[in-house]
Amino acid sequence: AFRALCTRQKLLAAFGERPVRLSTANTYSYRKVDVPFQEYVEHLLKPQDPATLGSDTLYFFGDNNFTEWGPLFQKYVPPPFRIPGTSGAYSFGIAGSGSGVPFHWHGPGYSEVIFGRKRWFLYPPDKTPRFHPNETTLAWLQHTYPTLPPAERPLECTIRPGEVLYFPDRWWHATLNLDTSVFISTFLG
Repeated sequence: AFRALCTRQKLLAAFGERPVRLSTANTYSYRKVDVPFQEYVEHLLKPQDPATLGSDTLYFFGDNNFTEWGPLFQKYVPPPFRIPGTSGAYSFGIAGSGSGVPFHWHGPGYSEVIFGRKRWFLYPPDKTPRFHPNETTLAWLQHTYPTLPPAERPLECTIRPGEVLYFPDRWWHATLNLDTSVFISTFLG
């Protein structure tokens, strides 16, 4: 039921005029831009330009208005996994191919792809990845990743519609949307 509500047509019909908050796709800046959802979908939701810096790349993920988007989230059935003593907070996102979030870490959670494919790169907490904080994941993949010796490469996988990835507490991770993707993460805390 949730997937049926997340088609382009259904989301635009339900939320097109409502504002969404976009974030920069880099590790250490927190610039936010509010635009109508329809403007994001029609003008900003496009493939990532590898030459664009993370501070100039806007990404719709998190910062969801739970009052306005609540009817959609009420239809979501989260993964059946639990960590005792935690509760989940949802972050919903829609992003163009080649976009993603660069390396960062936070508490544990799950990420599920509704449409598209999302590639993940993960390092344990004691192994800080080599990356520039204002470089997009796509630029990192093109420039830094090929130079990494095998022992310095991250764990990686690609999740597809209906698949869920658990990311542990304080693990470094970066994501890359291989297609225009719709996804939701459940942050446990």
